[in-house]
This record gives sequence, structure tokens and C-alpha cells, in this order.
Amino acid sequence: MSRYTDASCRLCRREAQKLFLKGERCYSVKCALEKRPNPPGQHGQGRKKISEYGVQLREKQKAKRFYGLQETQFRNTFDKAAKKKGITGENLLVMLETRMDNVVFRLGFASSRKEARQLVVHGHFTVNGKKVDIPSAMVSAGDVIKVKDKSMSSPKFKEIREMAISVPAWMSVDVEKLEGKIIAMPRREEIDTPIAEHLIVELYSK
Repeated sequence: MSRYTDASCRLCRREAQKLFLKGERCYSVKCALEKRPNPPGQHGQGRKKISEYGVQLREKQKAKRFYGLQETQFRNTFDKAAKKKGITGENLLVMLETRMDNVVFRLGFASSRKEARQLVVHGHFTVNGKKVDIPSAMVSAGDVIKVKDKSMSSPKFKEIREMAISVPAWMSVDVEKLEGKIIAMPRREEIDTPIAEHLIVELYSK
């Protein structure tokens, strides 16, 4: 599967919004968007009128980049969301939020979704006592996500134990035990990712 290998900060500049792809750097003065707010490329500073399709496309691209998905992964997730009962756009966001890599990030066990994905692939976490190393694995209400006992001694997780972590209302975390729990599936109002999901639905409905 192909993956993006260019500078992550170019993606934030292209969307003219912080996507928080590089952890703590995104909150500092080193953030590329703070220094160069214009889109990357030779014609980045030029003003262009964006069509309705262009607005919808940019919203889809932004969502993909927030959650670190490739086009095929994102489209497959959308198709599954469309088949579920309820509002398709909200279903899509809930499915993206309950991916294993995003949950690890939301619990504060990684500084970015990219790092969370790497930690999951390396097998540092269990769900309900069973090892999970697939970033796209979905979690459900009641699931307990925990750092494996063998991984707790690593410098990365020792540092996390000393941090104050704030998590969304739909989950809880015990920093000392390096354990989190999904209290309930997230509602739309509990998802703070700045995405206008109706634009994505309109795009894929054409």
C-alpha cells in the first residue's frame, strides 16, 4: 500500500489548517503553518476561486489527512458508514474516531495519530487482554485498551505516566495503569475534529 512520504507540514499548509500530524511541534512556534500560512508550491500565494466541488474535495482530503488514511481506506470506511443506520456523515466520523490508532492517540498514549499507528503496529497494546496490532481495528463500548506489560518499562510509556492527560467524555483513562476504557460510542457533539462531514457525503453522492 502506498503511503505519504513527503513533509507532513505541507499537508497542513495545503489545507490552511493545523492537522496536528507532528505532535508537540504543532503547538510550538516551529509549526510550519505559523511561519508560512500560504499553500505549498510555486503558485501557493495566488488566490483562486474554489468551486463547489473543490470545497467538497478539500473537506474530504482534510478528513483523510487528519486520520491518516489513504483514499481506498477512506472510501471503504465511507461505504460501510453509508450502509449503517443513522446519518451517514456522523457514522463516518464515529468509525474514524473508534479506529484503534485514533483511540490510542485520544487516550494520550501517543503524541500524534502517526505515532499511535506505529505503536499499534509494533504490538504495544491489548484490547480486552488480546494483542491488537492492526491500526484500523475498531473498538466498541466497554472495550479496555491497555499497554502490554512488557512495554510499560519503555522510556516512552514511563514518560506518559508522569503526564496529566485529558480525554474525551466517551472514554476514560488510568494513567498509572496505562489503561483506557471506551465508556460509550462517541456522539457527534463529542467529536472535536473540525470537519464538515456533510460536504464529504455530498462529494461521494455525485
